[in-house]
This record gives sequence, structure tokens and C-alpha cells, in this order.
Amino acid sequence: MRRFALLLLVVSSLPIGAGDGPRRPIHTYSIVARDAATGDLGVAVQSHWFSVGSVVPWAESGVGAVATQSFTEPSYGALGLTLMKGGRSAPEALKALLAADTDREVRQVAMVDAQGRAAAHTGTKCIQAAGHEVGEGFTVEANLMDKTTVWPAMARAFRAAKGDLADRLLAALRAAQAEGGDIRGRQSAAILIVKGKASGQPWNDRLFDLRVEDNQDPLKELGRLVQLRRAYRLMDEGDGYVTAGKWAEAKTAYEAAASLAPGIWEMLFWQAVALASGGKLNEALPIFRQVFAAEPFWKRLVPRLAEVDQLPKDPALLRSIEAQ
Repeated sequence: MRRFALLLLVVSSLPIGAGDGPRRPIHTYSIVARDAATGDLGVAVQSHWFSVGSVVPWAESGVGAVATQSFTEPSYGALGLTLMKGGRSAPEALKALLAADTDREVRQVAMVDAQGRAAAHTGTKCIQAAGHEVGEGFTVEANLMDKTTVWPAMARAFRAAKGDLADRLLAALRAAQAEGGDIRGRQSAAILIVKGKASGQPWNDRLFDLRVEDNQDPLKELGRLVQLRRAYRLMDEGDGYVTAGKWAEAKTAYEAAASLAPGIWEMLFWQAVALASGGKLNEALPIFRQVFAAEPFWKRLVPRLAEVDQLPKDPALLRSIEAQ
């Protein structure tokens, strides 16, 4: 309790919203949510604004997630996470920050904590149509929308969607766009998802951290990037299985990765390298052949890998690979 009291003292002394006054509005729709099954925490957002992912979404593994939009005040993200990390619920953290903000009525902010407690605020001076809905373990919020039905549509889509948290967050964004979305159109989008439990290695706790900075169809591009991220995670899993000598599991992971990312020849190349290094040359050679036929420059990398022990320094093996 003493730690939280100190945090509140710091927050109350901060000039949130003071000085330059409210920033230019970021007309946005977003969803902040916790996956009840895994505990993962995430934010997804789309806006008619350049690089919305650099300002709206915030999340920390084992702590919570925040979206700060409308006349955006980034400190809501950093301070909101600090307060939740100090033991306060999302509603308590949001209440404390709003109390310290002289420009609270132009803000739109949403938070969810690691226990799934959610809260949102839409100021009375947010540009219409603006509003939010708080559900079990999630919030949806939007401002300067074409219709007042945008955020209810997001909530329905999130509740009904199947799949992991990324699938469900994207479903909510797509529902918003189908309902009319931002009255001005679309430009950028982002998704940020962290693990529910912190590992002590923050770089490993970020499951998705993807941004589309400027695009005519940012949600389509964001969906493509999510699929590509899944493919690379499967590649990492395959590499782990190779290290453990679990070749059947490695093959399954590699094949799944390749199916998610057709035409990304680097995935197949490193799969073949792993197989060749593990004594599975007969399985590796057809893959090398396929890669070299599509992008011949990969062949030039083979001897360089042997020089740094990423392939065996076996002349016969290297000649077999280069002959493909």
C-alpha cells in the first residue's frame, strides 16, 4: 500500500495534459483484451493516422495493456502500466490518471490488467461518434466514427470469434471497418500481444508486435503480417526441436511454417541447413534444390556458413548441396 501511495503522489504531481494543451486527435478504434485461457494481454488498433502503433498500444507481460487515443496522451500508457504493476486494478489505475489530467474530457483511454479487470473512459469532448463498451476481460473504444454502432459491433465480434487472442482482436477490428469505421477512412494499424506471465526476458514475452504505418488497406496488411509472424515462430520451434534431436517434430513445425508463408524461400533454406547439419542430408537436398531454383543467390551462402560452423566443414557434403 505504501508503494501505491507513493505512485499516486507521483501521478498527482504530473502535469498530464498541461503545457502544450491537447494534441491533435488520433481518430481511432481499438480493442484491449486479456485471453481468459492463456492470460495473454493485447491491444489492436486501426486509425486514419500515420503510425498509430507508435502511440496508442501499450502492454507489459504479467501486468496489463492500455490504449490511449483521441487527443492522445502517451503517459497514460507508461503510467497506467506502472500503477498496475504496483498492484492496482485497471479501473483504479485509470481513475487515478484521469484525476490528474486537466484535459481528461478530450481523452479516450482503455485498460485491462493481468486479472482481466477492464476499464475505459471516453471524454465528453471526444469527437463524435465516440464511445466504448467494457466487457468481461476486454474493452472496445472508438472516436470520430461513421456510426455509433461501430464499437458494439466490435464487442460482438470479439465475443463470437474463435482462435487465439490475435485472431479475436483482428476479428474485432474487421467488424469495426465493416460497420463503417473511421469517418475519414483508414491509414495505419497495429497489434501488440504479450504473454500473460512474465518470464524475466521481455524480448521473449512479446508474441506479436506488428505495425502497418501507412497503407490503403491496413487491416489486410496487418492480417498478412500476423500470419507471417506465426510462420517465423514455427520456424523457431522447429529449430528448437532440431537442437533437441526431435526430427519428426521439427519437420512438422517447418512444414507448417512454409505453408503459412509460401514464397518466403529463406524459411526453406534454413530448414535445409538444419537438416543437413543434423545428418539428414537426403531430406535436405530436395529442399536446397527448390530454394536454389527459385533464388539462386542462396547457393553462394553455403560455403560461408561452413566457414563459421553453421554447416559441417565436409567438402563432399558441401559439393552435394551446391550441386542442387
